[in-house]
Amino acid sequence: MEYLSVAEIAKKWNVSDRMVRNYCAQGRVPGAFLTGKTWNIPANAVKPARENLKPFSNNKLLNILKEQKDMKLSGGIYHKTQIELTYNSNHIEGSTLTHEQTRFIFETNTIGVETGPVNVDDVVETANHFKCVDYIIDNATKPLTESMIKELHFILKNGTSDSRKEWFNVGEYKKLPNEVGGEETCPPENVKSEMKKLLTNYNLVENKTFEDIIAFHKHFEKIHPFQDGNGRIGRLIMFKECLANNIVPFIIDEEHKLYYYRGLKEWDNEKGFLIDTCLSCQDKYKAWLDYFKIEY
Repeated sequence: MEYLSVAEIAKKWNVSDRMVRNYCAQGRVPGAFLTGKTWNIPANAVKPARENLKPFSNNKLLNILKEQKDMKLSGGIYHKTQIELTYNSNHIEGSTLTHEQTRFIFETNTIGVETGPVNVDDVVETANHFKCVDYIIDNATKPLTESMIKELHFILKNGTSDSRKEWFNVGEYKKLPNEVGGEETCPPENVKSEMKKLLTNYNLVENKTFEDIIAFHKHFEKIHPFQDGNGRIGRLIMFKECLANNIVPFIIDEEHKLYYYRGLKEWDNEKGFLIDTCLSCQDKYKAWLDYFKIEY
């Protein structure tokens, strides 16, 4: 039997190479098989009938992230988002894992150790953060709720040394007062009411803007509802809410970390610091979308 390549079949069927690979991976092309990473497709294969499925959302990027997540596709925007969001958000909070180690954990579920010991919590929280990203993609179209935020915290901190401390309260609001950047945060006894107020006011906004999402983040971080992990949960929420409102998301990276901190600190005096920082990070994400030829 004669076999053709993905590119040859894509030209014959007048579809993208990615769609042909997708058809093959889903078992919709009888006789197609892999040799290494290369699909061999019967020359007489018939293009599968297009499934009349309702899109996951009206956001093209979210649909692609969801599709690539479900396919476990390597090398696309989902793959890049997972590694960049996880590495940068953890790194901001002091994780000692390198970008390469983060990538290796995602791709192989193993870690390469070249010099010195590795903090087990850093490894566990990296693996957990990947699950958090999957969770926000799967639930991006749903309204933001307390239970969703608590679930993110549970996923992030589950299995860490913190989770073995009775007072830590994984997946629940903090029991002990804490500070962030030397500034006081909401007392534990007021967290529940302040979070309800914040979410109620936020969800009353019908068409949320870029600024609405950032303002929510600032107030969330000021409340600091959990004993630890607030920054990572807050940045995951921003990414989720951008996807939910058809806004190009962004990832705060090392280059913008100090500007991000300044923006949070100065929000009440000058909102532009934090907004401009987030817009700069959004431009970087747009450049990735341009590379992957994803419209936005």
